[in-house]
Amino acid sequence: MNKLTISLSPHIHSTASINRCMWNVVIAMIPALGIALWTFGLPALWVVLLSVGTALLTEWAIERFLFHRQCTLSNGSALITGLLLAFNLPSILPWWMVIIGAIVAIGIGKMSFGGLGCNIWNPALVGRVFLLLSFPAAMTTWPSDVDSAFNATTGASQQVDANSGATLLSHLNSGSSSFSDYNFLDMAIGQMNGSLGEVGGIAILIGLIYLLVTKTITWHIPVSVIASAAFFSWAFGGNPLLDIFAGGLLLGAVFMATDYVTSPMTHKGQLIFGAMIGFITIIIRRYGAYPEGVSFAILLMNSFVPLINRYCRPSIFGEKERRKLA
Repeated sequence: MNKLTISLSPHIHSTASINRCMWNVVIAMIPALGIALWTFGLPALWVVLLSVGTALLTEWAIERFLFHRQCTLSNGSALITGLLLAFNLPSILPWWMVIIGAIVAIGIGKMSFGGLGCNIWNPALVGRVFLLLSFPAAMTTWPSDVDSAFNATTGASQQVDANSGATLLSHLNSGSSSFSDYNFLDMAIGQMNGSLGEVGGIAILIGLIYLLVTKTITWHIPVSVIASAAFFSWAFGGNPLLDIFAGGLLLGAVFMATDYVTSPMTHKGQLIFGAMIGFITIIIRRYGAYPEGVSFAILLMNSFVPLINRYCRPSIFGEKERRKLA
């Protein structure tokens, strides 16, 4: 007589794994990284190397000396945090601030909760917001030698002096320019100022296509973020195309809001999550003290993910069939 073998779930396996998904995200960020290096040059490379190196070293040290467990750097999560933090920083940020941001991102934003899969907020955004609140002047000062899309209606590019605020959004919110003064093609290919990951809209969209094709993420969060931001931009009298390509909306929608750990489990919950991020971003841009609000919007909605998961639960296996039979 054959004996039944009882084993723990999951009973259905797929080729997806943590390592595969994480490294797919890294590959998807390569086009945006290339645009950042092309736009800002060697200073951008220095910021990336410092951020990634510090993130890797911090996670290794905490796992080795505090948690006394096997190193997990090979899964790529610390590398992603370092890259995303660098994408959220100006290329001329002092080196020691980059190091502090990476330590906070990994040490406080991730490892203080227990490591991968346990954190409440996106670690890279924790580091970014910590630096923004601690060093606001340095975090909102941009290099003076980057061609600007501003005043593109004349057909001539200008040099942007270092100034406080996200360059394009600050010009717009201060009333010093109108929507017609921007060249969207320049914005899409990186000919504008901002953080490293803000300047390559087309490159980020290429990364999004790769993530969707490889089924690393689904369309629900990025599409709902972008659609919501576009709708409320139009509702508040703005230009949806400008709000999508200016600032870090695309970067946040594709690479940070879609974080597995800090986003809802169900498609319905993801649509709600993304729509609220888009709405809060536009509210902060229009009425807040900061010209950019993507980071705050994502962190705020990260805090509501447990509540969203509570009311947007996945269907219990076999529940639909049971209802049909009833």
